[in-house]
Amino acid sequence: MGEKVSGNLMIIGGNEDKEGECLILKEFFKLAGGREARIVLITTASEFPRELGDIYRTLFLDFGARTAAVLYIDDRESANDLHLTEDIDQATGVFFTGGDQLRLTSILGGSQVDAAIRRCYQQGNIIAGTSAGASVMSDTMIVEGDSNESAQKSTLAMAHGMGLLEEVVIDQHFAQRGRINRLLSAVAQNPFVLGIGIDEDTALVVSDNATGKVIGSKTVTIVDGKHIIHSNISESNLHDPLAITNIRLHILPSGFGFDLKRRMPFTCNS
Repeated sequence: MGEKVSGNLMIIGGNEDKEGECLILKEFFKLAGGREARIVLITTASEFPRELGDIYRTLFLDFGARTAAVLYIDDRESANDLHLTEDIDQATGVFFTGGDQLRLTSILGGSQVDAAIRRCYQQGNIIAGTSAGASVMSDTMIVEGDSNESAQKSTLAMAHGMGLLEEVVIDQHFAQRGRINRLLSAVAQNPFVLGIGIDEDTALVVSDNATGKVIGSKTVTIVDGKHIIHSNISESNLHDPLAITNIRLHILPSGFGFDLKRRMPFTCNS
């Protein structure tokens, strides 16, 4: 089994509070160093990178961050611009905004910016992502899937993610968009992989010891298929409903955590 994680991650389910208490974003600011934080924002996934970048940049500067720089990377050429990697090499925190996760991986994958992000991560700095920015953190990511159908093979399209978190697949906007069936389908295809579904305005903060703690207003759902006794995923036709037995499901609100190596939930005050 791999180490699962080699740095610190904040995986946000999307639509986090930006106008009220801003609990999740303030926690990222704190983990990035508080008033000494040097934050880099990557808006590559978004259709509206400048507008979204301005929103987050203003928030982090208002919190008191030392710097907050937005990197506008919209093609492979800019992803290999060494001038952009300088900001990342100096960063104490990197934040991926939402949008299209396949756009993120196809533009950044294997680039100089990608390498700089990995250096930042391996040095122990916090890497955060919301919505699509959350999905890319795992080694396998869901890029398309019907949330309204019963669990079946045809509901999913998956691709390689950034691989910052190993042996998991992440889904976001989870309860709000009814995505339990597509996460079950993903886990049925490889029961060794943990499924992590994160609700809006909720985050799983994963430390380098492979434990994650839930923060925010809603819940994180963990789908553990390691003990599945029977599944018809390999025999069923594309549109046939799946049969899965003896799957484990954990629903974790704030105050709970999950040990990714031991596959065990815990209370954060224990």
